[in-house]
Amino acid sequence: MSKKNQIRIFVPSCLAQNHQLLLTDEQSHYLCNVMRKKNGDEILCFNAQDGEFLARVVEANKKQTKLQILSLARLPQKTPDVWLVFAPLKKNRTDFLIEKAVELGVSKIIPIFTRFGITDKIRPERIKAQLVEAAEQCERFDVPVLEEMSSLNELLKKWPKSRKLFFMDETKTGWPAVDAFGTCKNLPAALLIGPEGGFAPDESVLLRNQPFVCPVSLGPRILRAETAAAAALAVWQAIAGDWKE
Repeated sequence: MSKKNQIRIFVPSCLAQNHQLLLTDEQSHYLCNVMRKKNGDEILCFNAQDGEFLARVVEANKKQTKLQILSLARLPQKTPDVWLVFAPLKKNRTDFLIEKAVELGVSKIIPIFTRFGITDKIRPERIKAQLVEAAEQCERFDVPVLEEMSSLNELLKKWPKSRKLFFMDETKTGWPAVDAFGTCKNLPAALLIGPEGGFAPDESVLLRNQPFVCPVSLGPRILRAETAAAAALAVWQAIAGDWKE
């Protein structure tokens, strides 16, 4: 964990020294009402294009807060090119999965509905807010992209063939994760986590028949979907991601 205590705010617009910017209503509420920030206090602002900047509150208002950008604190750093595809779970478990996916460096999140999935709907705005909050907390520079929800069939039809898709195979007949991810170092990849009930037999066959798909085993025990997502991403980062840097 970082020892920094400064608040971080994601600002998608341009950040540059000596510029001033207005925060959104939500950000102003958070800074003034929740964190009790006032004129003269300093925070950090960041985005993937410009990096992270030290900023000072020059006008604290519950509905509109103005910041003065002071200086560059950190240059931007790229996150690994790995996507997470998942079947939405119950609310709290989806919340956990989203948060850990951001912390573990996912660049894109793609929700899908499957035969045994519990829902075919998500709340995109809620998830996007969670993505921003998690990025602010974990000190990354970018916020993962959230794709629209689609079916497994639709996903496979439009899948970019140059991107390897590793699906977590609960039948335990896939490659060991370490071996599978070792074949994808420095290449675009995606991890697919199925629903709690697993993939239907025809879905499993469909996946295995795709030339860009590789079944992966996460060991001898059955993992909850959110646990499988965190475990798979951790192994991927250690083998093919930025943990080795």
